[in-house]
Amino acid sequence: MARWAIAIGLTAVLAFAAITDVRVRRIPNWTVLACLGLFAGWALVHPLSWDLWALGAGAIAFAVSFVLYSMGLVGAGDSKLFAAVALFTGMGGLLLLALATAVVGGVVAVIGLVVRPTRGLALLTMKGKGDFGPGVPYGVAIAAATAGIIWADLLHLAPLPGLA
Repeated sequence: MARWAIAIGLTAVLAFAAITDVRVRRIPNWTVLACLGLFAGWALVHPLSWDLWALGAGAIAFAVSFVLYSMGLVGAGDSKLFAAVALFTGMGGLLLLALATAVVGGVVAVIGLVVRPTRGLALLTMKGKGDFGPGVPYGVAIAAATAGIIWADLLHLAPLPGLA
């Protein structure tokens, strides 16, 4: 029962982060801190997730996403949020989280081009040079991928190694 309550809380926090990322292209720091706090509760009710594997997944996710941030490919909020939610999936689900985030991010990018086709045309004609404003709101992709993985695990649709 407690895992369900934490999953509901996590889903709500991620939904807020995603909506904020779409509206203002920022992920509030409190949403990342809330994810970390919810993970502490998650670890207490599911001790297998509170080990070096979960911490290792968070560290790897932070290191990789920090490099992506340093290269200007993702925002700082995206990097922090991805590292925080990687704790929930642990090492067993880290690759799945990364792949699901990339796929959902691609879908979000395509939707953005459909909604604003002139932006896509400008990107093509200028060969990516120029200021086109903020890119893909990856907070949406991170939130959707994380919620999907956590709920699939909780509903036993696709149990994660080490979490089931």
